[in-house]
This record gives sequence, C-alpha cells and structure tokens, in this order.
Amino acid sequence: MHQNLTLIVRDGWNQRVPGWRDLFAILLVLTVVILLGSGARQMLQPFAVAHQPEISLSVSALPNYALRTIMRMLAALLASLLFTFLYATLAAKSRRAEMVLIPILDVLQSVPVLGYLSFTTVFFIALFPGNVMGPELAAIFAIFTSQAWNMTFSFYESLRMIPNDLDEASRSFRFSGWQRFWRLEVPFAMPGLIWNMMMSMSGGWFFVVASEAITVGTLQVTLPGIGSYVATAIAHRDLQAIGWAIVAMSITILMYDQLLFRPLVAWAEKFRFEQTSAQVNAKSWLISLIRSTRFLHPLAAHFTHALQRVGRARLSWIDNIPALTRPTGSRHIIDRLWLTSVLLGLAYGLWLLLHYFKNEVSMNDLLVVFQAGLLTLTRVVILIIIASLIWVPIGVAVGLRPRWAQIVQPFAQFLAAFPANLMFPIAVFLILHYDANPRIWLSPLMILGTQWYILFNVIAGVSTFPNDLLESARSFRIKGWRWWRDVMLPGILPYYVTGAITASGGAWNASIVSEVVNWGPTRLNGSGLGAYIANMTETGNYPHIALGITLMSLFVIAMNRLLWRPLYAFAERRTKLD
Repeated sequence: MHQNLTLIVRDGWNQRVPGWRDLFAILLVLTVVILLGSGARQMLQPFAVAHQPEISLSVSALPNYALRTIMRMLAALLASLLFTFLYATLAAKSRRAEMVLIPILDVLQSVPVLGYLSFTTVFFIALFPGNVMGPELAAIFAIFTSQAWNMTFSFYESLRMIPNDLDEASRSFRFSGWQRFWRLEVPFAMPGLIWNMMMSMSGGWFFVVASEAITVGTLQVTLPGIGSYVATAIAHRDLQAIGWAIVAMSITILMYDQLLFRPLVAWAEKFRFEQTSAQVNAKSWLISLIRSTRFLHPLAAHFTHALQRVGRARLSWIDNIPALTRPTGSRHIIDRLWLTSVLLGLAYGLWLLLHYFKNEVSMNDLLVVFQAGLLTLTRVVILIIIASLIWVPIGVAVGLRPRWAQIVQPFAQFLAAFPANLMFPIAVFLILHYDANPRIWLSPLMILGTQWYILFNVIAGVSTFPNDLLESARSFRIKGWRWWRDVMLPGILPYYVTGAITASGGAWNASIVSEVVNWGPTRLNGSGLGAYIANMTETGNYPHIALGITLMSLFVIAMNRLLWRPLYAFAERRTKLD
C-alpha cells in the first residue's frame, strides 16, 4: 500500500514538473515571440526621406538587419497565402471569373519587381507620412509580388486536379462549400502548396536587395535589412561584408527551414492522396519536441481542435452567394455578354495605353524595345530548356527518395534564395578577365534564382505521386524510357508546367537585375528588355518604364498562351483519362 501510494505521488509529481523538453520548447517560443515583437516595434518608428539611417557594414549590425528582413518576408508570405486562397479559389470555381482572373495573373506575374516599386513606393510613403510603415509596406508589397503568383498558380491548378471520386464523396456527405474547401480542397493541395511556399520564400530572397534598397529616379529609400546591407557592400566593393551577408542569409534560411517549412512538410504527409502508405515519412524535430512536452502539447491540441471546429462549421450562407448573383436567362447569352464586356474593357484599356504612348514614345523607341524583348525571349527559352533537362531528372530522383528530399531541401532553398547580386563580383571579374561578351555570359544570372521553381515543383509532383501506381509499374517491370513516358512524366507534367510557367516569368523578372550588372564603378550591359527597364528606372523615365513593362507583359502572356497553357491543358486531360 505504501509502495503504491509512493508511485502515485511520484508519477503525479512527474506529470506536473516540466522536463528539459518543456523548458527548451518554452524558451524557444518566448524567443521567437520576443524577436517578432521587437521587429514589429521597429517597423513603427519615425521616418524622413531626407534623414534616413545609414546602413552599417559592421558585423554586429547584421543580426538586427536579419530580423527586419525576416519580418518583411514573413508578412509577405502570410499576405501571399491569403491572396492565394481567395484568388485561386474564385478562378477555379467560376468559369467566367477564370476567363478574367487567369490572364490578369499572367500579367501580374510578368510585371517586374522594379515595375511595382516604380509606382507604389511614393504611394505607400504618402499613405503613412513621417512613419517608417510606408517604406516597410512598399518593401513588403514588392516581396509579395515575388511570392504570390507562384503560390496562386499552384493552388489553382491543384483545385483543378482534384479527383472526381473525392469530389463526389464530399457531395454525398452533403458538405457545404466551406467544409468542402477546408476538408477536401485545401488538404489535397497542401503538399504542392507547401513546396511552392518554400520556393516563393526563396523567390522573395532573390529580390530582397531591390526591395530594401529602392532607387527610382531621384528617390532613394533604404531600409535596414540584409538586402540593403548587400547593396551597400556592392557599392563599396567590400567582399568581406558580402561574405558575412552570405553567412547571415544561410543562418536565416536554416531557421526558416527548421522552424517553419520542415514542420509543414512533415505535417502535410497525412494529406497525401494514395491507397498505400509511404515507405518513408518526413519528420520534424520541432513537431516531435512539441508532442513530447507536457505543457505545449495540450495547448497545441486545443488550438488544433479549435481550427478543426472552424473547418467543420457548415456556414451554409456561403453556398447561397452564387444563387444570389446568378443571373436569369440563357446561359449562352450570358456567357456571350460576359465575354463581350471583358473584350470591350480590354480594348478600352489598350486604347488608353496607346493614347498615352502616342505622346511620349516614338516608333523608333517602340522598335528598340521590341528588339530588346526578342533578345530576352531567346535567352529565357534557351535557359528554361537547359534547366528542364537538368532538374526534371534530379527532381524525380529526389522525390522518389524522401530521405534525400530532407537533405536536399535546405540546400536547394539556400541556392534558390541566393541573390544574383552576390554573383556580380565573380561575373564581372570573369567577363573582364577573359574579355567575354556580356550579352552571352550575363544570361546565366537570369536563371540563377528561377530554375529552382522547376526542381521544387517536380519534387512536389513526385511526392504526391501515388505509391500504388509506382508499385504497379514495378510489378509489370516497366523500366527505362517507357517508365518515363507512360508512368512518371504524365503524373508530374501538371506540376512541371506550374514550375515552368513561374520559372519563365521569374526569368523575365530577373532579367532586370541580371542584364545590367554593377560592381562599384564598373558597369556591364548585356542589352535586352530587362536592361532597358533597369536603365529607364535609374533615370526616372516613367513613360519608357511603362513601355518596357507593357512589352514584357505582352511577351510573357504570349509565351504562356501559346506554349504553357496548351501544354497544361494536355497534361490535365491526360491525368483525367489516366
């Protein structure tokens, strides 16, 4: 009796006393909360364009700069996720909205980051006069434009690929639209969306220099951060400072990987659509740590239960919205009226644009810009072909081996996030040393940060590929080229096209910082449409900036409509048939 009482008291005491896992988890959570609070407080300080803080190249300033950059990247990622859920869902569920929203998304993807900064920086500064929140929002919006479109394309195309039997099952259970969204559509799209979130975060890193060190004509805005630190180091030709910036970026990317993306990848494993279990499941030490704590695990369980209750709520009033807005009359007549109104609106916009350019741009200017666009188009096509031949086989190999994916993921994130600006010293030195042609040898900088869209989407496609199909192919001894043609390529083709669309759009975007390279007083010009926009932005020539952005948008839209969209439609039909 005495022994049993002792065991009961001891076990009860052990359940109340926190262990080292509890202490470590609580310390980790408090550290993250304090750092985020400190970063948010710094985003509300006074600001004046004429008296901006000087960027220090001291190593001691880097931790605070890294915190400011982390805050901007996280805010942009959350905004991109909200935009993705709203925009992609509307485009996927409404045929008439899709006719307008997807072409608009092509245009938004084609507009370069510098194009947004050229017209939004003054707006945000005027919106919050005398406060650093204005420039902060301008930088966050610029990073948002480098993240949102990729995530939106991924989620939209995942919604289009939901198997009919799952959709019919959800309707047989009489799920409301709200329940179907959170219990079927979001879980089905989650594995691919998380991989694209990682890629979008890396895409934000690629343009963080342009977002934190903004130069539009005579207006110069510099925000404390790793990007502005890199821009200052490049201006001063300080290789040591660039080295420390690379170290700070590596640590920051590793933190994002371990504290955010690795847990998300492990959590999304349960949403894989297959009839056989995966051989190796992704793991996260953070999830294991929280599950082993006595204090945080119950709190996390209550939070998860609350989210599940929200997702299971019927909210049937949402299903009535289409009924309220559904017009009466013939469907074909309504479709024609809708298409006519869209075309009229597009024609009116083009007329206004042509009227604006008529007074500001000559035919010679238009011919120069068009030739520059053809040069950049040639570079983009060649680079996408080379990147596809390299990264599709590698992505399939990594996706089929989850252990490899856990090792490759952080390295790929770092390489994808590596700003092209940090390669400028090497590029300038090699081109000048060997007297090489900048038009050719500056081109690889365009694909440096965008080729990873192909790799990440292929890995995402393979990770969601049903294991039962792989086992069937193995049992029928399908190997070699036949395995690629009949098994793997049809399954990952929609994911590849998603990555290729974003990679090509990103390459067009990256041309602005890659076709013109500065290293101190040395300047190399590779020509092309990106170089044209960069030169016009530095001089503040807004009509020619608008002309360059318009031509770039038209090139991207034509490329998407003539190549990528038909290829994706073919992949969608092939997948549905299979």
